[in-house]
This record gives sequence, structure tokens and C-alpha cells, in this order.
Amino acid sequence: MTDQPAELTGPDFTLGVLLSDLADGAMLGGHANGKAVLVARQGSDVFAVGATCTHYGGPLAEGLLVGDTVRCPWHHACFSLRTGEPLRAPALKPIARWEVEQRDGRIFVSREIEPDELIAAPKTTDAATAPTSVVIVGAGAAGNAAAEMLRREGYEGPVTMLTVEDSIPYDRPNLSKDYLAGNAPEEWIPLRTPEFYTQHDIDVVLGRRVVELDVAGKRVVLDDGSARGFGALLLATGAEPIHLPTPTSSGSRVLYLRSLEDSRAIVAAATEEAKSVVVIGGSFIGLEVAASLRTRGLDVHIVAPESRPLEKILGAELGDFVRTLHEAKGVVFHLGHTAKQIDAGSVTLDDGTRIAADFVVIGVGVRPRDELASKAGLAMDRGVAVNEYLESSVAGIFAAGDIARYPDAISGARIRVEHWVVAERQGQVAARNMLGQRVKFDQAPFFWSQHYDQAISYVGHAEKWDSIAIDGTVASGDCAVRYIAGGKVLAVATVSRDKESLEAEVRMEREASESQA
Repeated sequence: MTDQPAELTGPDFTLGVLLSDLADGAMLGGHANGKAVLVARQGSDVFAVGATCTHYGGPLAEGLLVGDTVRCPWHHACFSLRTGEPLRAPALKPIARWEVEQRDGRIFVSREIEPDELIAAPKTTDAATAPTSVVIVGAGAAGNAAAEMLRREGYEGPVTMLTVEDSIPYDRPNLSKDYLAGNAPEEWIPLRTPEFYTQHDIDVVLGRRVVELDVAGKRVVLDDGSARGFGALLLATGAEPIHLPTPTSSGSRVLYLRSLEDSRAIVAAATEEAKSVVVIGGSFIGLEVAASLRTRGLDVHIVAPESRPLEKILGAELGDFVRTLHEAKGVVFHLGHTAKQIDAGSVTLDDGTRIAADFVVIGVGVRPRDELASKAGLAMDRGVAVNEYLESSVAGIFAAGDIARYPDAISGARIRVEHWVVAERQGQVAARNMLGQRVKFDQAPFFWSQHYDQAISYVGHAEKWDSIAIDGTVASGDCAVRYIAGGKVLAVATVSRDKESLEAEVRMEREASESQA
């Protein structure tokens, strides 16, 4: 996505501000030379950096300082105040730094230090521990983040990304949100330009499927019969939509959403004089598709077997809140029902109700694309089993993203998470471990879901809970919901409380670290 210009507010730092007005551990937003700047103080150190997150332009001054880092309030990206380096996804690009002077008890911000597009703090890799080459199967969140991290860490060997898709890595979450709603142009969707991969010597092979993993020979075989050898391998094959066996008649138009091509097809269907759509499935993806298509002006009906949307993930209160958001926009729910028949122009439910539909979108969940690993004999556990370093049962072969089941430091359970930010962060950690760094993946899972102008943030992971504690009022859209099991908070969902979500993330990670010490 393109960087968004920030509104210039607060003091002009070129004129100086009193050091005494900036408490230790505090941040202050302002501007210098026509650009938004964030000034932060840690002890005697004062830092000045770009004030907006390079992911979606979140206001960093509303985020959280953690040591000499700042975390974005919107989607929990983390940046180094010393170097501007993006330390945690979803941001991949560094923020600018500014020169700071302290004199006569005042802070002055002067010259901007433009960051490198990729490497904010260049590093060198130990040749003794580095693989001869790296092959990444998949060019989604995990695969792209891994390739970039390899170069950021100074790895100079061959890096190859293999993908069955015809597009370079792109911003998948946007496919069901602003892009599908018509609020984001397609130019925003690629994560990088084609020139970026060329410049950093990352070989992106498009339109090729890996059909075999030869563990003993340390190579992968492609669908055209060619093979690629590897010193280290990352499996980042992602997930695929679950297809329903619902009978369909000739002329019916049934669509799923996972890829850019899928989103384009839904956009095309929505703009071809369509008036109504049925979304089958009350999942996050189904509800976001419903919101986007309602924004486009279509009549939207949601069919789902549950009694309320998202109850198994968010609980009854937030489930009702989400339903209310959609109904206020005119979406019609058919809960406790399934689709019996899909015809050209209509969907018939199990109770005989017939709903007009120019097309149908099915969003009932996904399953991991783990067949390659399974056939190769890697240990499986409803996904690819990996350790805390994201390494599989075979040394030198790693897995990240939707297919990886890993030991969660927060809950103590082995979990598999199907979220973009987790996949990116796992790709980054896996890349570092390919280089012999032995970094544990111990970050709290995070995701966000957008429904019209209302976002829900969720940190942690709770597949089940004993109780729910609510602070604030869910119905008013101002709350923090904690999911508790065995007296421990496993996850926190927030609405309109971005900083509280960040604080929950830091607290979970700190407590997990202390328990393992």
C-alpha cells in the first residue's frame, strides 16, 4: 500500500521544545520541515523518527513505547527508534530518522535521514552457518517476509521464491477489505515492485507448482519437470478455501476468495450490473466480503449454520456486536441455516427459503496446503509440526504461516494460526534461523478484522475459555474483552482501544518470557 501523508499537527520541532516537557518514556508528535515527526525519550536519549507507520499509515504517537522501540496502534508493527528498522511485521519498510540536537535545555530536530528501502541496519551473515542456497515454496505473507529478512540479515546466497500464482507478493488482507470495497486501487496491492526483487537478487518464479519435495536429495521438483536444489527450505504454502458440496445448477456463479485473482473475479461480478449477492459462511472472510460488497451497494444476504456470527472465536457479546454492525448497513442474516441448492439467480435454503442472488461467495474457512510436506514424510500434526525455531522434523526444512503448528509461548499449547501478521513474523523468524541464529518464535499472535469503519483487534489465541471478562460496553463499540482459561488470560479482543491491545500484547509476551526463565 502506498504511504499516506500525515496531517501536520503539534509543535514545529525545528524551533525546539523544552526537554523538560518530554517525560522519560514519553512520545510527542509534531513536525519538521513539512513532515510529520515523532520525538521519543528514553532516559538521556532522545529520538526523532517518521510519525506514521509504513504499513497503513498508522499514527505512531498513539502507539506504545517499549524500550527503544515504538509499536503501531493499528496493526502492531514495531520499529527501532535508533535505526528506523521495522522489527516486526506487518510493516516491511523502515521509518525515516531525524537528527536531534539538545542545547540550552531544548530539543531541536533538523535533518531527515532517509532510510534504505530494505536494509535499515545492514548485517553480515556468518558463512559457516549460512546455507548454500534458500528455496521458499510460496510467495505469500511468510514467504515474502522470509526472503526480505534473509537479505536484511546480510545473506548473499541464492534466494528463490516459487509460487503457483501469476502475481508477485501482494497484500492479501486488503483483498476482502478496501480493495474489494472499491476504496483501494490495485496499485496498492503489491507489497513491492518487480524491480525490488531484481535489485535485491530475489528470484521470484511465478506460475509454477511444486509437486514433490525430495528430502534426501535436498531439492524440489516443479510441475514442468524442472528441479531446484536447496541448502535450506521454507515451506510457506498457505491455505486454500474449503469448498462446499452444495448442488449447483448450470449458469450459477459461485466464487471463493483467497487470491488476488479471486478478488478480481468478485469485483467483476459486483460491477456487472449485479444487484444482490448471497455470502455463505459467517467467518471473518465471509463477513468482510459482505461488508465490502454492501459498501459497493449490493443487497447482501449471509447464510450460516451458527446461531450468531463469530461466537466460537469472539464470544456471544462481540458476535452480536458484529451482527448489529452489518444489520445497521442493511445486511440480512439467515442464521441456523445452510444452502440446499444454488441456481442461476437464486439460492434455496434448507427450510425452502429462496433468496435472489446474481452470484454467490462462499467463505466457510480454509484448510492448510500441507500435502507436499506430508508426502515427503515430514512429521505432521494437523499441519506441519515445527519446533520453537519453526524447524520441521527434518533439519534445514522450516515451515511458517498457515501450515505450521508450533508451540505457543503464550498459552503453552501447540497451535496453528491462519493470520497474515503471524505468517509474516514467522517467515522473518524462520529466515533468521536458516542463518543459524536460533531465535525462538515467541510472539503473541495478532490479527484485525474490518467491518465498515469499525475494526476489531485480537491478540493472543484462545480456542476455548472458561470465562470472558468485559471492560467497557460492547454495544457502544468501546471495550476490551478478555478470554480466560485456568485463571490465565489467553487472548484479548478490543474495539476502539488500540493502545490497550498493544499493552496486552506486551504483557503476554513478558509473562511468557518470565515463566520460561
